[in-house]
Amino acid sequence: MNITEVDVGQTVKVTGYEKTEKAYRHKLLTMGLIRGAEFTLTRKAPLGDPVEIKLRGFNLTLRKAEAESMILELI
Repeated sequence: MNITEVDVGQTVKVTGYEKTEKAYRHKLLTMGLIRGAEFTLTRKAPLGDPVEIKLRGFNLTLRKAEAESMILELI
């Protein structure tokens, strides 16, 4: 599952990463989006970029290209 398939209010879990630039993956890992991390999609911009997620008690805004590198599972 990809971030574009998640609806606002749904909670998902990170199960892995697509093969993308290491910089994207490293940035996401540094922000706490490790495998097994659960987050809720709180907002999407009208055109889908950027997206806002709630992760471990704080809100985080990601570009669509970065967020699409995550492989997600619906909880």
